Amino acid sequence: MDETPDITTSRARALRRRLTLPEVLVWTSLRGRRLGGLRFRRHHPVCPWILDFYCDARRLAVEIDGQGHDHPDALRYDARRTAWLEEQRIAVLRLSARDVLDDLPAALDRIRHAAAARAPE
Repeated sequence: MDETPDITTSRARALRRRLTLPEVLVWTSLRGRRLGGLRFRRHHPVCPWILDFYCDARRLAVEIDGQGHDHPDALRYDARRTAWLEEQRIAVLRLSARDVLDDLPAALDRIRHAAAARAPE
């Protein structure tokens, strides 16, 4: 992987201070190794992207997608981003913000299953 630009790191820090409600709910359940003992980071920069949540041990990115991700331009952007991450051997799990708000336990189960399906690095 390439080195992360300073601007990406600065943006990641800013995003950590402005979590959305779905991100707060997921982060509260992930932080402190609360999900299967796995360590997740929030708004983790991976050149040139910022991942909502990232588990390095499983090389798993968890993205919480709001309504803006339904726009055709956003879908193309997300596809390009996912392809790049997969080239880096990082799997991407996308959850809709609505699904997180409607059924947090089910969203956490999806994260747990995605992490379990990835062999530890």
